[in-house]
Amino acid sequence: MKDVGSFHFFLRIEVKYFNEGIHLSQSNPNPGAVPSQSSAYTALQAWKSAITDDPSGILKNWVGPNVCSYKGIFCSNSQDYMGNPTDPVVTGIDLNHANLQGTLVKELSYLTDVSLIHLNTNRFSGIIPQTFRDLSSLVELDLSNNHFSGPFPTTVLFIPNLLYLDLRFNSFTGPIPEDLFNRKLDAIFLNNNQFDGELPQSLGNSPASVINFANNKFTGNIPFSLGYMGPRIKEILFLNNELNGCIPEGVGLWTDLQVLDVSFNSLMGHLPDTLSCLSGIEVLNLGHNKLSGDLPDLVCSLRNLVNLTLAYNFFSELSQDCDKLPLRNVGIDFSLNCIPGRQMQRPQPECSVIPGGSLSCLRVPAVKPLVCG
Repeated sequence: MKDVGSFHFFLRIEVKYFNEGIHLSQSNPNPGAVPSQSSAYTALQAWKSAITDDPSGILKNWVGPNVCSYKGIFCSNSQDYMGNPTDPVVTGIDLNHANLQGTLVKELSYLTDVSLIHLNTNRFSGIIPQTFRDLSSLVELDLSNNHFSGPFPTTVLFIPNLLYLDLRFNSFTGPIPEDLFNRKLDAIFLNNNQFDGELPQSLGNSPASVINFANNKFTGNIPFSLGYMGPRIKEILFLNNELNGCIPEGVGLWTDLQVLDVSFNSLMGHLPDTLSCLSGIEVLNLGHNKLSGDLPDLVCSLRNLVNLTLAYNFFSELSQDCDKLPLRNVGIDFSLNCIPGRQMQRPQPECSVIPGGSLSCLRVPAVKPLVCG
């Protein structure tokens, strides 16, 4: 299985929503217990009791009522409704790479001022408590690289201000809900789980800039609604699933898209001519599918292209512009296709029967040269 972490382009933008206007600090001018921190103390002590292994001793100083001094807990100064300063409140939890083993507890919902929970690379298991929907200030939730399992944790869909959701590298199973793409999430990472079923048609409603479906067991077609996604989409990865059918014509509407990876699926048919409209595309990976026909003429002329992978398909023609890509320092791999006169192609017997040759993909006939935009 391919590890999406090996792709040089993966997650080039570091999402830091919580730092916009929020200052996190572990200092507390009052080392004693304060009333505003009593619920935080209850929540964190309940969670500490549910952690069964702490090999690095991260939680050794989780003692006493001054929760702002706890390792991995961050506080910010707060104000009341009149703008007067009040006692510090817990606004962040960052226990990345702590190697903690345990479960999440329902009492964490008491932390209604927390805007960030980062728990990646631990050994947390079980389910996400239903009470997480009460985390009204939460913007970032990173539960990646743990041992969580079961169906998609639908409670996260009811966290009102959530923008960043990272569930990758866990053991979640089953389908993903339609409502996931009706929320205002800007980053959705579902890769490297065991999700299955068809991708919801509601995908086209998502305002996200980054979506990663890689390394799951999704089946069926890429939703036609894809073309209706907002203009903010920058990266979308479908690689290493069990998707089939055509690449939707609407994909060409994403003029700001930088990364499109549909590799290691069973996609068939001709490519839509609208791929030529991906003026912002840098990485286009179509490899290891059953695609056929010719590559739209203008794809190899896209000015921002850095890497184009066509390998292990059944393409039969490339334009002359593709020969110029190495001169632009653009990586291109068209090996193991059916292109006459090219080296490292499939044996002729394999090219005599094209998979999905009878598949009818929507391809708008071009009487005139394609006009994008």
